[in-house]
Amino acid sequence: MKLSKLSLRTRIFISMTLLVLIASILIGAVSIYQYKEEAEEYHQERLERKEERIQIAINNALKSTTYPVNEENLKLIFRERDRIYQISQEHSLPINVYSLSGELLVKSEGVFAKDTTDKQLSPLILDTLESLYDKKYLVKSEKNGEKFLTSYTYITDIRSKPLGILNLPYLEDDDLITRELIEFLQRVGQVYIFMFLIAIVLAYFLSKYITRSLKTISETIDQTRLDKRNKRIDIGDASDEIHSLVNAYNSMIDELEQSAVKLARSEREAAWREMAKQVAHEIKNPLTPMRLTVQSFQRKFDPNDPNAYQKVQEYSDTLIQQIDTMSSIASAFSNFAQMPAQKNETLDVVKIVGLALDIFNEDYIIFPSEKEEIIAKFDRTQLIRVVTNLVKNGIQAIPEDRVPKIIVDVFSENGEVVITVADNGAGITAENKKKIFEPKFTTKTSGMGLGLGMVKNIVETYNGSITFTSQEGKGTVFKVKFPREPVIS
Repeated sequence: MKLSKLSLRTRIFISMTLLVLIASILIGAVSIYQYKEEAEEYHQERLERKEERIQIAINNALKSTTYPVNEENLKLIFRERDRIYQISQEHSLPINVYSLSGELLVKSEGVFAKDTTDKQLSPLILDTLESLYDKKYLVKSEKNGEKFLTSYTYITDIRSKPLGILNLPYLEDDDLITRELIEFLQRVGQVYIFMFLIAIVLAYFLSKYITRSLKTISETIDQTRLDKRNKRIDIGDASDEIHSLVNAYNSMIDELEQSAVKLARSEREAAWREMAKQVAHEIKNPLTPMRLTVQSFQRKFDPNDPNAYQKVQEYSDTLIQQIDTMSSIASAFSNFAQMPAQKNETLDVVKIVGLALDIFNEDYIIFPSEKEEIIAKFDRTQLIRVVTNLVKNGIQAIPEDRVPKIIVDVFSENGEVVITVADNGAGITAENKKKIFEPKFTTKTSGMGLGLGMVKNIVETYNGSITFTSQEGKGTVFKVKFPREPVIS
């Protein structure tokens, strides 16, 4: 799991715990390194002290010998009265004496003599010893898994003339220091384990304390909504950064409340404007066929026509029907109910569609009125509105330079009533096909674009559907389907 995906509280806890753990490891490593450095210094100083005392013992031996003090007698001097063995035992260190040419002259019976003594010194050691200012050469080596610190110095007479080379092989015995180091690390480890446990507890509560304010802010932000009054955050004891964040949030809440009030006012105004548009559109629908009916009456009425009374009656029925439609629309809007209220009426769909088409009185509107009746349950007024809106939409889609033609058909299919309205208009573009049923969408210079959206709502209320097929430049066919006995949703 990536550290960046963890919560802030978890990251703070892990970081503090790792910090203490890494510090403990580093201190332990530094302690081990320091012990090793001190051990090397201890062994080197101890060898130097032994070398100094052995040199004093050798000088005393040279002063008390009965042999002439020179390079040739050096071997005899150290073997006299077993001086080399006495000095070695006194200082608990093996001693080897070489000639100035590097040849082994005499050695003590030390434990390490057999394993560490060379019969002839290498020219590198002789040259290095000769070149050093203090004439003292230390060499670190390892044999059989044991570390040695070997010292090479000159043995001189009272006039500081070199007589031979003193070799002291010193075994670096770290057992005691190692035991002390282990004991020290055990004690320190116990302390660090205790401190580590305390650090875990402190890290837990400290991370909880640090993120408590952030958690409060996060929970409050999660509960922030545009449609309700939001609470301000009140945190008493917190850091300056948290206070800045809280103040920024509280300022945002104040601005949000002001924006919500403005938005609510704007939405109410928009709703009233939308309702006013719908009222105007719905009232305009029946007014248009009423005007057409009156104009047709004026053009075609002949007082001498033997069927004059019958025609006047038909015109009157049409006007009364549209007036009733306007009345139902006005009542629906005045009561803030659905527009208008739907009813389940048993009616002949073919007859009602014919009545809806009678108001147009246009010869190019083709409807086979001789069809057999199709009985279904629907709202009479709503059905007339569906048909008149579709026909009116088809008429408006026909260009002025084209001979208009509207074909309306009603038939039954798979237990459903199907109404089709086909025109030879300009068709619908691919871009507008997705928007055709959206409220307020229109391609005409006049109108509000509510007609097809309203038709779709009416049909879907009766569990029906409305679809269309269109070819640009050739025309459009709208198809309405609804069950004969729908359940109004």
